[in-house]
Amino acid sequence: MSCELKAILLGVFSTLFSFSVWAEEELIKFGNFDSWITRTIKESVIVGGKTQTLYEIGPKGTYDGARAYTNQGGSPWGSSNVYAKVYGVVKTNISVYPDTHRDGQCAKLCTHIVSCKAVGIVNISVLASGSIFLGSLTEPITGTSDPMSKMNSGVPFNRKPKALKFDYKYFSPGGDRIRETGFSRRQTVAGKDRGQVICLLQKRWEDADGNIHALRVGTMYHYFSENTPDWKEGQTFTIHYGDISRESFYQGGMGLMSGETGFHALNSKGKCVPIQEEGWAGPEEAPTHIILKFDSSSGGAYVGTIGNTLWVDNVKLVY
Repeated sequence: MSCELKAILLGVFSTLFSFSVWAEEELIKFGNFDSWITRTIKESVIVGGKTQTLYEIGPKGTYDGARAYTNQGGSPWGSSNVYAKVYGVVKTNISVYPDTHRDGQCAKLCTHIVSCKAVGIVNISVLASGSIFLGSLTEPITGTSDPMSKMNSGVPFNRKPKALKFDYKYFSPGGDRIRETGFSRRQTVAGKDRGQVICLLQKRWEDADGNIHALRVGTMYHYFSENTPDWKEGQTFTIHYGDISRESFYQGGMGLMSGETGFHALNSKGKCVPIQEEGWAGPEEAPTHIILKFDSSSGGAYVGTIGNTLWVDNVKLVY
């Protein structure tokens, strides 16, 4: 075989191989976190009057002013960065930031305390964890009750990937978990705080009353519990299909979800309602929606360890 022919065949092989690798992995839109939207919001004078910068995942640009945010440029990502307006008082929370990774950017999720102090009127502190998720948030936030009901969780999706793949780094300072809601004294919560990622595939439908029902098609749930001084690149986490409740890897967080503390979604009437998971889908069922959520703390609303931080980059689905 001539050198020229070998070169041609090698080039063809390389092209096919590169295409094959590319075809088996799908980067979720804006999942490389290399572009961000900035929001400049001036908080009310009564709570300090500071001008704050919030960050949203989407095409590079601005979305300034104290106004409700809607996902821009086809971005499927929402976050825990929010604009709140309670009794006319404008306040923000910032717990997700762009950070550097390799030659680009990543998402940095932080657990921290948000304070709101107005002399003679209110003095509250709330623990907030950093979250990014597929879906959207209903703004402005008008109170601290039922935080899950403000999240429209999940986006339309009909494929069945084998796994979720992403780069990550995790840090926890250790120490107690606390619960701080702003309306009760700070409490210590037993157990160790951990970051988490949840990926659920659902087959949804809506009844005549606007209730959203679902069957669980696929499940992936992972806790980040060990500090990683260096990035873990290209980590792959298997999505399990069908009824996994009797499998050896099954744990409580993987169970079917429903009720006010579970995931919510917008119905056809524009109301955010609980997603009622009715059971496990059979192996032949295809999903209609995907839920994907990364959190710097895993204890639920207002529970976590101050300083917990999760970095995420290059979020892909593997087929």
